[in-house]
Amino acid sequence: MPADATPPRDHIALAFLVAMNLIPIAGVLWLDWDLASIIVLYWLENLVVGFYTILKMLHLKGLTALFPVAFFCLHYGAFCGVHGMFVLTFTSEGGMAGDVFPSGDDAWPAHLVFIQMLVIAVQRMLDAAAPGVVLAWIGLFVSHGLSLLLNYFLGGEYRLSEIRTLMSAPYKRIAALHVAIIVGGWGIMALGSPLMLLIALVALKIALDISLHRKEHRDGHERYA
Repeated sequence: MPADATPPRDHIALAFLVAMNLIPIAGVLWLDWDLASIIVLYWLENLVVGFYTILKMLHLKGLTALFPVAFFCLHYGAFCGVHGMFVLTFTSEGGMAGDVFPSGDDAWPAHLVFIQMLVIAVQRMLDAAAPGVVLAWIGLFVSHGLSLLLNYFLGGEYRLSEIRTLMSAPYKRIAALHVAIIVGGWGIMALGSPLMLLIALVALKIALDISLHRKEHRDGHERYA
């Protein structure tokens, strides 16, 4: 196979990724999803990415990965918790712009307060989720799992992986996706969330996902062609 050719397994994973990313368009067209619903779904996807990152780390190093996995859970969990609180405030999802931060006797000790923020964010987003958001989240969970199976395991990408690279990848993905989505979201909010701009935002996310997917798996395709 030429070095620049894409293996059939990746076509399958990419096609499924695009299909699952089309669900928000259906939500906008038929389930009255607004900007908040879309941003909440994309934030929830971060948890899926973190989950599969932990699986990769454990597969790569086994029991010796327990310490880096624990560190990743605390650090990435805190990162997602703070980000989640920002999303809650930005979207006012669930009607809790002023009471999203734990404090006083209710706050968990030390660094764990950030994990508490993550738990609160997940609970409130799921409680206030629009119809179909949880289904779309499950679809993205399956999509990322299929990519893990086809590319990481069957495609041999684990042979090229390192713990540090695995740990840093989710942060880069969040930065690329959510900066673009939230910046675009401000413009949509200013214009009253018109239908076509919501669809354009979903299309932007699909395009970014495709770009990130190809970049992530390109090295593996070239090395194992």
